[in-house]
Amino acid sequence: MWKKEDDKLKATFRFENFSRAFAFMTEVAFEAEKRNHHPDWRNVWNTVEISLSTHDAGGVVTEKDEALARAISAIYEKYQP
Repeated sequence: MWKKEDDKLKATFRFENFSRAFAFMTEVAFEAEKRNHHPDWRNVWNTVEISLSTHDAGGVVTEKDEALARAISAIYEKYQP
């Protein structure tokens, strides 16, 4: 699901509709806020694209990104049929 590209972890998540995508983003937002580590992301209808890197470390992938990616993947699993 996650791939490392251009010093970032990237993933694309698809949902059955916009409401499910937005609900997923809301859960991710609360998790990111709790960790004080926020994603770069984009949403179009049922698709959410997420990019993670640690700005404080010069914009490279760190354990903070790996940990948030694992948490995001776990949240995504809850939205699968």
